[in-house]
Amino acid sequence: MRFDLVDLRLFIAVAEARSITGGADRAHLALASASARIKGLEDAFGVQLFKRGRRGVDLTAAGESLLDHARIIIANVEAMQGDLAGFASGLRANVQLLANTVGLAEHLPKALAAFLREHPDINVDVEERESTEIAEAIASGRADLGFAAEHALPDTIERFAFGEDRLMLVAGRRSPFATRRQIDFSETAGQDFIGLTVGTALNVHIGRHAARLGIRQHVRARLRDFDAICQMVAAGIGIAVVPEAAARRCARSMPIGLVALRDAWANRRLVICARSFKALPRPAKLLVEHLRRAVV
Repeated sequence: MRFDLVDLRLFIAVAEARSITGGADRAHLALASASARIKGLEDAFGVQLFKRGRRGVDLTAAGESLLDHARIIIANVEAMQGDLAGFASGLRANVQLLANTVGLAEHLPKALAAFLREHPDINVDVEERESTEIAEAIASGRADLGFAAEHALPDTIERFAFGEDRLMLVAGRRSPFATRRQIDFSETAGQDFIGLTVGTALNVHIGRHAARLGIRQHVRARLRDFDAICQMVAAGIGIAVVPEAAARRCARSMPIGLVALRDAWANRRLVICARSFKALPRPAKLLVEHLRRAVV
């Protein structure tokens, strides 16, 4: 079986463009050369990778499988090149970390600051993503390391607990809920809500459990930022469910009441995750070791 990295990069480009012509352009290859390389890959594996049609190409089941492996191989090669280039040139190493909103806003800054002080030769690039996006990126090999809510992760992803982040109900001071210490989520039926934007992992999580309880939420506004949500709540527009860390921080400067949710699903386990911790580049392994020690 003979193929090279050029073949794999071309295969990924064709799969993403859904066109051999488009893939050839992305890979900077002549169409005839690209077609020959794709045929060579199919001959090497003994399977058809694409279904050809008038409007382009679609992956077969075998092609979908190869795409996952090819992305991981290319990502590992690029990580290897980056690590060795850093040694050769003396430049700092870089670690990419995907983090969900609550992790980036409430949990990671202190731990990352301590890590960067200890390792002046390593930079950390943090990108904010939803937990479901992080899970997909880790599983497909498009990202090495993530901070996410565990409920969004498939069983195939390795993880370790970083902390608990309980969801709480926040209500304006004039709300009948403001003086409560605990509440069942079912008691919020019929209330106006301030929610997160559609499609966010936490919004899906809350909506799923609302549906199971037969609650149809009346959402007055959807916002992406917990501070903005709490400001709406403080103004009496509605109630909201937000992570405890954000709720307690906002309560220090806003007239809102915090009410614990008795529902089991309100307890969220936050985790550091990777496809394989052992397979991470050395700088990422150092960050993982630091985060293990910083577990709260």
